[in-house]
Order: sequence, then C-alpha cells, then structure tokens
Amino acid sequence: MCGIIGYIGARDATPILLDGLRRLEYRGYDSAGIAVRVPSGAIAIRKSEGKLQRLLDCVNHDAPRGHIGLGHTRWATHGAPNDTNAHPHTDCTGRIVVVHNGIIENYATLRDELRARGHRFVTETDSEVLAHLIESELVHTTLLEAVRRALRRVHGSYAIGVLDREQPDTLIGARHFSPLIVGLGDDEHFIASDIPAILPHTRNVMLLEDGEIVALTRAGARIYTLEGTPVVREPMRVTWDVQAAEKAGYPHFFLKEINEQPSALANALRGRVSERGVHVAELDALDLTRVRRVVLIACGSSYHAALVGKRVIEEWVRVPAEAVIASEFRYASPVLDESTLAILITQSGETADTLAGMRLARDAGAQTLAFTNAVGSSITRGVTTTVYLYVGPEIGVVASKTFSAQVLLLMVIALDWAQRIGTMSHAQGVELAQHLARVPDLVQAALSTDAQMQRLAEKIWTRKSCFFLGRGFGYPTALEGALKLKEISYLHAEGYPAGELKHGPIAMLDPEIMVIAIALHSATLDKVVSNVQEVRARRAPVIALATEGDESIASHAHDVVYLPHAPETFMPLVATVPLQLLAYY
Repeated sequence: MCGIIGYIGARDATPILLDGLRRLEYRGYDSAGIAVRVPSGAIAIRKSEGKLQRLLDCVNHDAPRGHIGLGHTRWATHGAPNDTNAHPHTDCTGRIVVVHNGIIENYATLRDELRARGHRFVTETDSEVLAHLIESELVHTTLLEAVRRALRRVHGSYAIGVLDREQPDTLIGARHFSPLIVGLGDDEHFIASDIPAILPHTRNVMLLEDGEIVALTRAGARIYTLEGTPVVREPMRVTWDVQAAEKAGYPHFFLKEINEQPSALANALRGRVSERGVHVAELDALDLTRVRRVVLIACGSSYHAALVGKRVIEEWVRVPAEAVIASEFRYASPVLDESTLAILITQSGETADTLAGMRLARDAGAQTLAFTNAVGSSITRGVTTTVYLYVGPEIGVVASKTFSAQVLLLMVIALDWAQRIGTMSHAQGVELAQHLARVPDLVQAALSTDAQMQRLAEKIWTRKSCFFLGRGFGYPTALEGALKLKEISYLHAEGYPAGELKHGPIAMLDPEIMVIAIALHSATLDKVVSNVQEVRARRAPVIALATEGDESIASHAHDVVYLPHAPETFMPLVATVPLQLLAYY
C-alpha cells in the first residue's frame, strides 16, 4: 500500500519526513526515499532499496535541508524493488518531483505517447509517467492546473504528492481510490497516507475524497475537484493516540484488515473486471489451448482458496483440476507434463513447500502461474506468469484480505479462461462479470454482522470445540472458518464436508460442542439442513449462516446469521467475513 508524507512550513523538512516514514512502516514497503527543495533552488533526492534504516544511513551522511519536501515508502507493483525504481520520481529536467501510491492502468499508453514526444524514462514503474505527464501540461500555467489536467488523463488508482522546483511555495496532493489526508498546523501543513505520519505535529486533519486535489501553502490548504470546482470541508479533530492511529482506530491489525476487504477486493478487481467482461492480461503469457489438467498447489488458507479454484475451473473451463497441499505434493510422485498448468498460491511468495512444488512442475515441463501479494518474491522469479493480488500488506499474522483476494481472482481467471476458449457464452460471461464487480459491496454488507458475531463469541469461547460444516463451496468456507478460530483464539475447531458428518465426527457431538453450519442458498441447501437436524438430535447447539429471506432455517438452528443473497459460487467470499469476525472476538 506504500506510504506518503509531505511537508511545507518553516521547519526543516527532512526530520519530519523521515519520522513520518517511520510511522508508516507498518503499511509495508521495500524501498524508501525523500525529496527536499534546498536553498540553492534545486530539489535534492535521497532514496534506496530496502528498509528505512538504509535511507537514514544515507541521509545522515548528507542531509538535505529545506522547508518543503516529500517522502515515500514503496511497495513494488511495477518494476523490481531497487534504488532506481524507488520514489520520488522526476520529469526529464528534474523540475517536477512526484510520489505515488496506487496503479496507473493506462501508464503504457501514456508512456508511449510521451516517449514519442521526446520524454526520457529511467524507471520501470507506472508512477514515473505522472511526472512526465505533469511536465507536458506545465506550459504557461500553475502547478495546480498542470496536475489537474494530467490527472484527468489518468485511469486507475492514485494518491500523489507533487513538488515543482520553480514554484517552491506550493505542495500538491490528490487522490483517487488510494487514501490521502491533509494535516493543518500553525504556519505549516502536511499530506500523508495515514494519520500516524503527522500525529506528532497536528491533530487537525481533512480527509480527501476520490477525485479531489489539494494545494498547500504555508498560509493554508485549498481543495478542488478535478474539474476545478472548489470544495469546502471542515477539518476533523483526531482523538486517537499514536498506536491506535496506526491501526486506523482499530484495536488490532487483524480487525482492521477484515474491514479493509471491500476496498482491497475493489483494488484486486481494478483493471481486470468491468461491466463488459473480464480480462487478465497475465494470462496472455500462457498457452491455454494446450492445458489438459490443472494442479493448484498451496498451503493453509491458500489451500482453501485452491479448493474454490478447483471447483470454478472445472465448472466454467471444463478442464480437470486438483487442489493439493504443497507439503504433500512435493514429496509425492505427481503426474505432470507439458499439458499441465500448475497454479501456485502463496500470500508471501516465499512459502518453501509451494516453491518446491513450483520447481517440480517447471522441471516436468508444465506451465506455471503464481498468485501472490508480494512483488519480486521468489515465486515470481520462477513461474511463467504471475497474478498479483494488489491488496496491500497484511500485518495481522493470519490471512484475511489475501484469502478473499485469492478466491476472487481465481474466479476472475477462470471466467477469462472460459471466455477465451469458448466454454462459456459471451452473455453468461458478462453476467458473471457483473456479479464479480459487486463482490466488494457484498463483502461490505457481510461486515454488518460484526455486533452479532461479537455476541455469538460469548456463547462459544468456553466450549471445548467447534465443528464447521458445509457442502460444495461451503466446504472450503468451513475449513477456513475453523482455521481462523484455531489461529486466533486457540480454541479447537474442525471443518468438515457436511455429508461426512455421519462417517465418524457425529460421535463427538454433545451440548459442549458448537456446530457452525454454512447454510446459504445453494443446490445442496436441503442436504445441509438434513445434516443440521442430525446435529440437533445429538443436542449440540447450532449457529447457521443463511441467506437473507430464508426464514425456515430458524427452526433448525439456535442462532441464525443472515448474509446478502449472492450466487452460490461467491459463498466463500461472503460467508468467510462473519467467520473471521467470530474468530477475532
């Protein structure tokens, strides 16, 4: 997710920028940099790959001093994490300096256009195009107007900070889908990705909305829309302490990341799903016509996502698929050849067992596709192509938004693949794409179960065990719910296919074991209800996750958690949210 800090005022900017970057480290990053306008009129840039300490070591030997500047921590998306690709970026002359969070979807088109007009690019990033685009617009106009014109040509997500060597009394910020706040001080002002960066200096902030731009001077801050309309906004007073602010007011990172899922999934979909259909450019690197079998290789929550992927690939693409646990796969004798596609799913990109599975598949001549959240990780350097999650770093130990993004993007690639080879009609594809585009809204609605899950947690925290039951897409959902409960609360839990209940687990049931049934609308709902009745016969209490409007389930369960109606395929995306909340509470 990267981090931005900007300052204009009477004090030395460098210590403020460096302290702000330190307070934004929790957001995750792989390089850092600052830009400060010094008394000579030049803009001094210091940046380096790696942890912030490397930048501090560099600055300690040669610290630029000035009263206006920008700082940035980068989490790589386009281009490897190195000194060159680290922010800030400049235009051809070094006059314009830009820091950027987000993804510029049409950067390649803009870059080609600017190159044809003589602009020289030095990085692999999408972000550098912003500096050159602003440079191209900066003809007989102000910095504010040039940035406004440039951003009207940009597609994608951004939070940016901009300096102009020739207009040293102005600092520009803007946002669209990526967060940016404005801090108001006495004769000094700030921009930042998050409140912790500026909390030592001011508690008066304004939150920019999508499609807004702010011009900061020492005298004040003026907000406009990209069309140039002035915006009047009253500042808010921050009452959190620093530690709470780093978690955006949440008591723990896990809860924060559960609640970030709607925006994280929207970011994962951006540029890949529209109302017209889906397109995942990364699939262009594969020869899908030769694929006769798919093996999805993963561990933990990623394995549960793989189980969902198996089902949608077989249902939509009509190619046999198998989900395997990487630690078992690597020590087996798998049947792999040139007609196999191996999908490697790993949040970090460094999971040893999954990497071993990748090498097995690659050595057998299989094509390889990675799903990961970490740009430049080991998995990305060994596969044919990589689909990045783009959900920002997870600081909480357990998977939340990365699991949801893995599930969602497996659906997206399955749909794109089916459309490419003709196993699904265009009309069906468009309809499913429209459903996929609604997933962030469905997850947002599922978050409204928070208070209910907190109450239900009171009913189970002293019990000796919890069983999670589901069929079809409810089975991987049950596995994920049980895993979360174990990881977070240390309460014993198991996930089962509901049809397996009578083949052993039913012997364990008694009033001290809570059963959580995934009973959303599906082709097998009647079967799940029958399993719930078996549970009730053993006097075990039942919590059912059900679809809004299903009043009949209340006669079979002690408690019902209602979730928004969605296609059966999306069950893991909607139902996992309350199970994450239950585990947390």
